[in-house]
Amino acid sequence: MGFNENLKGELGYKGMPVKELAHVTGIPKQTIDNYLLSKGSMPPADKAVAIAQALGVTVEYLVTGKETSRKKERIYSPELRSINDNVEPLSREKRKIVEKAVIELACLLRHPLKDEPASFTLLQRVFLKLFK
Repeated sequence: MGFNENLKGELGYKGMPVKELAHVTGIPKQTIDNYLLSKGSMPPADKAVAIAQALGVTVEYLVTGKETSRKKERIYSPELRSINDNVEPLSREKRKIVEKAVIELACLLRHPLKDEPASFTLLQRVFLKLFK
């Protein structure tokens, strides 16, 4: 993913409107709108740093979608953080159930089963696997 997609993802994850990011960073809204376009420009380093700081991520993450520096804290995509934010408050026992369900679902998505009725949804298949 490129800068524009990572920036969109972070804004969505934080629930931050472009207008607020513009206010916090001092970068004009129209300039940020341009960064969000699929063929938009990349910001200069100083503006990229201001945007990253305002969003609580690194410039590297905004540019590459990955965190490769040797930091102890790993930065995850908005989708993975959303999953974590919803699962973390659960008890350890319930988190283990969710973990098993996610693993089963990921396996089914990678390797669909051919011997089950076509009418089964992925969720039904996961529950069948978990509770056999």
